[in-house]
Amino acid sequence: MAESAADAIARAGSPVEVLRHAQARPTIFPVTPEFSNWRSEQRSWRESVALLDQSHHMTDLFISGPDALRLLRDTGVNSFATFPVDAAKQFVAVNHEGYLIGDAILFHLEEDRYDLVGWFMVLDWVQFVGETGDYDVIFERDANSLMREPGIDPVLYRYELQGPHALALMEKLTGAPVPPTKFFGMATFPIAGTTVRSLRHGMAGQPGFELFGPWADGERVREAILTAGEEFGLVRVGAKAYSSANLESAWVPSPLPAIFTGERTAEYLAWLPANRLGSLAGSFASDDIEDYYLTPADLGYGRTVAFDHDFIGREALESRAAEGARHKVTLVWEPADVAAAQRSLYEPGTPAKYLDFPKARYGVYQVDRVEAGDRVVGISHDCGYITNEQAFVSLASVDASVAEGDEVVVVWGEEPNSRKPAVEPHRQVRIRATVAPAPFSRFARENYRKS
Repeated sequence: MAESAADAIARAGSPVEVLRHAQARPTIFPVTPEFSNWRSEQRSWRESVALLDQSHHMTDLFISGPDALRLLRDTGVNSFATFPVDAAKQFVAVNHEGYLIGDAILFHLEEDRYDLVGWFMVLDWVQFVGETGDYDVIFERDANSLMREPGIDPVLYRYELQGPHALALMEKLTGAPVPPTKFFGMATFPIAGTTVRSLRHGMAGQPGFELFGPWADGERVREAILTAGEEFGLVRVGAKAYSSANLESAWVPSPLPAIFTGERTAEYLAWLPANRLGSLAGSFASDDIEDYYLTPADLGYGRTVAFDHDFIGREALESRAAEGARHKVTLVWEPADVAAAQRSLYEPGTPAKYLDFPKARYGVYQVDRVEAGDRVVGISHDCGYITNEQAFVSLASVDASVAEGDEVVVVWGEEPNSRKPAVEPHRQVRIRATVAPAPFSRFARENYRKS
């Protein structure tokens, strides 16, 4: 029998210990790292059209049955006042105390059938609540390709077309004008003799479409896209570039979930397999796991919370509504300090923690300390390089007192070094950064605001 999360925590002594020293492999997207080079691939979703393969790195949790919507309403902070078939939304869940568990994309596929897609954290919580509560629902889980049993194909292929030529490419593929579809609306198209479902959305502020259908049709659809895309300068995007796209759209993909303390968490950790606990990286250090918790507002999800229904954590969020939350920003790292950290690899003594490009995250949950003077003013999440802006940046949640244009310091590296496989002997360094909007790209900010 697989070890439970509760057993792993008991063996390590605390949640922080088990996460800080987790022996999990470094987080990767299980697709080709680069088709050309990640710099050109990053440029493609700004300049032409990018093809990204989402079929392997996300988990699908299919939820069906007469109580499926009730379960989603009970676990999601979102409004479900109107959520028809062929609609999708960013689904956000919190624990009973109002702290963030995570987010995922929720598709309404057909009457009483939904697909919750994303990282496993929020999917696990919804499934736990459904299995242990009075819900008439059926769960079908299709894990990502790192966790799926060998030899078993995914249920769905999932491709993404992004960039200024995405619409023209879609019209060539379908042979007809694409009907107007609202942001996060869905439509059905014929492509290469198959029926393809599409989600209308954007990545890094660019127009785009997410296409999905039965796995058996995937190769035929992909080849049609590649053939039609030659006219529009289509670029296939590998794992390296794709993993960095969130830095432009300002989405934090894996905040540490608030699952270790509070109501029902002991029961949940006994249910949860230890291999889905994740790993903790970064310079922010506390023995109290609650110091790592976030609220929806800390990541810019405050407007997602709808008090038009009862849900887990509602009372806590209502009581916290008046409190000063942190806000999400982009931190633009000082080039000279980034260069100095890289240069330390060639100098005598212990170097700085290795800065990988384009994405420098080395744990599932990246939590680095952000300082202003002698105060800790927030935490830095994902970090990496954006070719389109020629900048090394991170996404961060900072105190309300920190304003655009302020200079702060990101502490990079762990002290003492953890035993994670992705951590080599290193020393902490201080990297200056300037506070900028999130999303950082003006095009992305304006496009997302309209959406």
